[in-house]
Amino acid sequence: MSAEWGYLPSNGPATWAATYPIANGHKQSPIDIVTAHTTHKTYLPHLKLKYHPSDSIALLNNGHTIEVTFVDDANTSTLTGGPITGTYRLAQFHFHWGSSDDHGSEHTVNKAKFPAELHLVHWNGKYPSFKEALNHPDGVAVVGVFLKIGAANPNLQKILDNVAAIQTKGEQISFPNYDAHTLLPHSLEFWTYGGSLTTPPLSECVTWIVLQDPISVSSAQMAEFRSLKFNAAGETACCMQDNYRPTQNLSERKVHRSTLIH
Repeated sequence: MSAEWGYLPSNGPATWAATYPIANGHKQSPIDIVTAHTTHKTYLPHLKLKYHPSDSIALLNNGHTIEVTFVDDANTSTLTGGPITGTYRLAQFHFHWGSSDDHGSEHTVNKAKFPAELHLVHWNGKYPSFKEALNHPDGVAVVGVFLKIGAANPNLQKILDNVAAIQTKGEQISFPNYDAHTLLPHSLEFWTYGGSLTTPPLSECVTWIVLQDPISVSSAQMAEFRSLKFNAAGETACCMQDNYRPTQNLSERKVHRSTLIH
């Protein structure tokens, strides 16, 4: 296995601060969302997520998660509204999950955990690139979606049907015409706060938009996620699971919500 950051005891979240001191910062993510302490903001406009299937490019195992990437030079799959100003472009989406169905999400709600969490990662189009956006506090907006055990999700299955082809780190296949919008719940009510990437470099550049309603996933589908491997081909097999960062201190930050009730 590579010595780079990861989720094993030797290179997991507890070790990241040695290489990335910002891990000890005051705007780190994820957090526990305590609903009774959230504040309703009446001025928050509705979220507008406009995703075009023609923008999806590839499905890959990057050694930390599975990721669907989107065209970098297009301005068609976008996020506007909610707590952000301007237009943010969809770069990729990925997942975090646990070793069993009772944990795996990065964010928690009143300490409650979900088996997995989807992150749709967008960058502010006013910057020339995703890399440059990481250097600015308004550079990135991530929409988080919880996965909750229930009926099998056919839109997730379109992804999971391909995991046999990307079992190990570095494997990638073409993945065109995927509609990311199908992974969103019916309601787009959300919680929002200012935070960071949950993986190195842990940049504090993220406006988090965590949707209140989850989408369904079956236990059998979660088992398919856990069939993936952290290791590259030819290395000792290591199951990809518990690839999430524990919750961080909220510190002086406020969590706002788009709904009147909590």
